[in-house]
Amino acid sequence: MSEFFESPEEQLSDDQPAESQTPEGQPTPKVATGSTSRGQLSEIESDSVPDSVPESLSIGGLAVGILVLAWWLHWAWLGFPAAGVALVLSGRVLWPELRSTLNQWLTLRYQTLVLMALIAMLAIAGLVHFSGITQSVFPAGEPVNWDAFGALAEAFGALGQILVAFLALFVAWRQYVISRELTSQQNKITQQQTIDTYFQGISDLVLDDEGLLEDWPPERAIAEGRTAAILTGLDADGKAKIIRFLSSSKLLTPLKRDRRLGRPIFNGLGGYEEDIEYGIRVIDLGNMLANADLSSTDLRGTDLSEANLVNARLCHCNLTRANLVRALLMGSNFTQADLSRVQLFGGSFETASPRDRIHPPDYTLGSHTGAVVEDANFSQVQGLSEEQRYYCCAWGGSKTRSTIPGGCEGIPNLLGR
Repeated sequence: MSEFFESPEEQLSDDQPAESQTPEGQPTPKVATGSTSRGQLSEIESDSVPDSVPESLSIGGLAVGILVLAWWLHWAWLGFPAAGVALVLSGRVLWPELRSTLNQWLTLRYQTLVLMALIAMLAIAGLVHFSGITQSVFPAGEPVNWDAFGALAEAFGALGQILVAFLALFVAWRQYVISRELTSQQNKITQQQTIDTYFQGISDLVLDDEGLLEDWPPERAIAEGRTAAILTGLDADGKAKIIRFLSSSKLLTPLKRDRRLGRPIFNGLGGYEEDIEYGIRVIDLGNMLANADLSSTDLRGTDLSEANLVNARLCHCNLTRANLVRALLMGSNFTQADLSRVQLFGGSFETASPRDRIHPPDYTLGSHTGAVVEDANFSQVQGLSEEQRYYCCAWGGSKTRSTIPGGCEGIPNLLGR
């Protein structure tokens, strides 16, 4: 036996140290081996047991003994207190372990749901009891009304089937919503990748040594074809991104060019000289935005001059500082759009008039430089200045005049219709 249980002096004289150092310098815990003494084992075991357990066991055993005695002698006055004491002591020991197990297997949310489900069942049972249904089914002192009991069971069964059907419908609806959201997110990612590819392709053409800023009509035609193709497959926000990119890059602005080489002329301020009368646009939108849906988009500061926006939907659109000179806005819907400092014409509002196919524009007086606003809807627009209101009332026709905020009283209808 001495070879299995060594004395403390022999353990201290052993070649192996009591604890080793980790690379971080922290001591590693001892590993119980065959040389561990019985005293150490008993000390480890006693440390893992709460101090209240021995006391609870002693008192609980005494309470159970009294309970058994009271049970045998039919002494209810003694059995009830003994059972209560035993129950409280057992719960005192079991509750921490039960709570740890619950926290391990169920989250706090599911614990709450289970508890509330039990409370709901007790509440329903209480309602059934106090409503008198149980007395009608099981009247006191009378035989059980099995017909009423069967009808009640069928009613509860039907209610359960309805609840199950509603639960299945809710699960299917949630799956549909999640699938739709995932599809929408995937479409947005794909659309953004397509837009990024378009941006890169247009940038390569523009920044090339013989690119679109030179007088090379075929390359400009290719860029316009790419733009027309991508605009047909984008939503309102995607179209707005394309327009903002082209406008910020001065690709929609008519640039003044060298008559011989076709190169754009610098304005001496780090940019290119604009020529609204005779300049050449890198990309001409033409009819690409006719009947387009641009609702609730950001088009601030964009150059849409001479663009065809016939029957376009621009509701809730932010058009602050946008250039709509000589644009075709017939039948367009601007409901609740922001038209702050938007440019609808050149020159003075008193002499400005819409564009036409015969007369050239005069940007000094403003004749034939304005946008065509006939039959447009300006209901509840914001930021409409007095000059813009006068122009829209004068050249919008009766349908447009009826939608202008503030009315058109005192402003002549120059269209006559």
